Amino acid sequence: MKHSTNLIEIFSSIQGEGKYLGCRQIFLRFADCNLKCAYCDTNFDRQEFCNVETSAGSMKFKKIINPISVDNVIEVIKNFSAEVPTHSISFTGGEPLMHADFIQAVADQIDLKIFLETNGTLYNELAKIIDSIDIVSMDLKLPGVVGKNLFEEHRKFIETAQVKDLYTKIVISDETTQEEFLTAIKTIADVSKDIFLILQPVTPINDIKAISAEKILSLQTLALKYLFDVRVIPQTHKIINLL
Repeated sequence: MKHSTNLIEIFSSIQGEGKYLGCRQIFLRFADCNLKCAYCDTNFDRQEFCNVETSAGSMKFKKIINPISVDNVIEVIKNFSAEVPTHSISFTGGEPLMHADFIQAVADQIDLKIFLETNGTLYNELAKIIDSIDIVSMDLKLPGVVGKNLFEEHRKFIETAQVKDLYTKIVISDETTQEEFLTAIKTIADVSKDIFLILQPVTPINDIKAISAEKILSLQTLALKYLFDVRVIPQTHKIINLL
């Protein structure tokens, strides 16, 4: 069992995306990722220090040298959750499942819900710790964004994750093609038409163009032909300038 790892930051804020939008969470952001997405807004390179918020929601940070231990993380989580009622612990990144043993070690020692934010490709790692996960927020990565086809990995991931509170997400931009979008939708629907899908209009960075309102509605209309619940939700934490 891995008892220390490289974390970028630990802080308390609201969930700015998806099904649990607005819920108060404690975020553990891991270094490392197995993908490189064109629209990624996170530096997930390994850091010498982990930035740890001094108190829940203060947006003021102190530095703790990496790798950081499970015991240190547990102490921070307990302090934050004592300061403000907390819905869940969000393991995010990077790709948190590259640190599955560490997630398991933390989950074993806390009572809060475990919320996993993932690119939905490392299905074997998910299977190892699925019993400790409560909520799975899974991205589907379109080939035009990551430069390769990951739909088979996504299908296997969904099959494993569907036993939990799973919702899926696709970031859509003006460059999203109907062909790859439809393949993603069918990948979800082939497992279950009941799986909740969020379409997240891209936040324009790295020369990525914003998506038009007409295209957003067109893609939602297409997705609703295959899935029962498809909603459009942007990154609200970017709008109100939160972490």
